Amino acid sequence: MHIPDGFLDPITVVITYIILIFYILFNVRYMKNSKITEEAPLITIIAASIFVAQMINWPLPGGTSLHLVGGAIAGIILGPQLGFLTMFIVVAIQALVFHDGGITTLAANTINMAIIDVLAGYYIYKLITSLSNSKRAGVVGAFIGGWMGITLAGLACGLEIGYSFYFGFNISITVPIMVTWHFLLGIIEGIITALTFDYLSRRPDFLYLSRSGVKLIDGKIE
Repeated sequence: MHIPDGFLDPITVVITYIILIFYILFNVRYMKNSKITEEAPLITIIAASIFVAQMINWPLPGGTSLHLVGGAIAGIILGPQLGFLTMFIVVAIQALVFHDGGITTLAANTINMAIIDVLAGYYIYKLITSLSNSKRAGVVGAFIGGWMGITLAGLACGLEIGYSFYFGFNISITVPIMVTWHFLLGIIEGIITALTFDYLSRRPDFLYLSRSGVKLIDGKIE
């Protein structure tokens, strides 16, 4: 999922950075009005946990690998804005300190893991829990959100590298490969997301989705 330097052509790099900048500006007002300092401990814990989870890589044929992302659980727990901030911190540190993902591709990697995965996971979860306010619905929503979030992020990655004339293969190859493998990995991601949600739901004092106005009361989502 982490695209290295040299895979994206200048046009794709510029487009992805423009998208990222506009998305950040879109969230600036929210960040100013939110009590981010109150959420800082939770953001730190989630960011550290996701960072460690992403260190586990499964090698694939063709010289690449897959890893967990964690954007969905960040979005579900913190809401889409702070979920984005958490994932952006993770992706940026990986690129700038550990050289996991490139500088020119930082925007693309952020879009995939911190925007698409977070938003997809969050809104799928919200859709399912809007049909039922039970804890079971929350677990199901977390599973499907985690599953589809990483799958859509993989699709975006396949499109980015497939449309780049620097990359050796076009979207007829990159998209099926990225979507298929991330769809399969998404099952594991969904299970972990659901288990994490289930565990945190046993701690209603901890699992308070303040950014989305959702909290658990007596096993039900309010």
